[in-house]
Amino acid sequence: MYPILEKSELAEHIFRMKIQAPRIAHAALPGQFVIVRTDEFGERIPLTIAGYDAAEGSVTLVIQAIGASTRKICEHNAGDSLVDVAGPLGRPSEFVHLSPEELRGRRYLFVAGGVGTAPVYPQVKWLHEHGALTDVIIGAKTARMLIYTEAMRSVATNLFIATDDGSEGFHGMVTQQLEELIEKQGLQYDECVAIGPMIMMKFVALATRKYNLKTTVSLNTLMVDGTGMCGACRVTVGGHTRFTCVDGPEFDGHEVDFDEAMRRQGMYRSEEARAAAILAEREAGHKCRIGLDK
Repeated sequence: MYPILEKSELAEHIFRMKIQAPRIAHAALPGQFVIVRTDEFGERIPLTIAGYDAAEGSVTLVIQAIGASTRKICEHNAGDSLVDVAGPLGRPSEFVHLSPEELRGRRYLFVAGGVGTAPVYPQVKWLHEHGALTDVIIGAKTARMLIYTEAMRSVATNLFIATDDGSEGFHGMVTQQLEELIEKQGLQYDECVAIGPMIMMKFVALATRKYNLKTTVSLNTLMVDGTGMCGACRVTVGGHTRFTCVDGPEFDGHEVDFDEAMRRQGMYRSEEARAAAILAEREAGHKCRIGLDK
């Protein structure tokens, strides 16, 4: 069992949980993920690690309650336990393999959208601790949906906020803010890292291509099983088939077939809707009529 040490609500339906998992905390690196199960019958949910503290033996996860299984996770509170937290899984970010000499003086641009802001934080923190410069753009539809802004401000060289409705920071899309930094402010970067909704990463990659700026994206939202066995996270990268969970979750954004990835992302919508309906009926105190209750 994995006790929940802390729980807080960051924004509507978005929760931060600190889990006691010493072995994972000692081994985790930026870019990796874990698989979580609420109970022995629970669905396997891949979640990118949003923080880890080896001394404390804790791992931080940020979960958006949007489906039946993520809602079940978010119903847990501090003092409760999760039956399984397996990891760290996936390949860590490429920059962890660079030497201190290579990192010093490098400047990274991170573009974070929505819940994708949480896994950006440990990457920026790691680079900050190793001498690299990091500019971060956090994007959201409205100021109410922004998360991790203060934490990010403490480790980023510069933090830029972009909201669709202009309620905070730059009024516009993250791609517009990116173009503003490069074209009008004349900032130059060695690499861009984008983590967020698939459509956001697609347009960030399109925007950076014209600057010949290397761009890394995280396709963690494609994962289902998390071990490479189910094949649900197949994606075409540079004309070759890759599995997000074992070959990634990070890939060259200029080589990802985003249109295919977005089609694959929608494959299980009917199953997700069915699971949500069953959960809603159970919460209402009714016997499930779909034949799944024993």
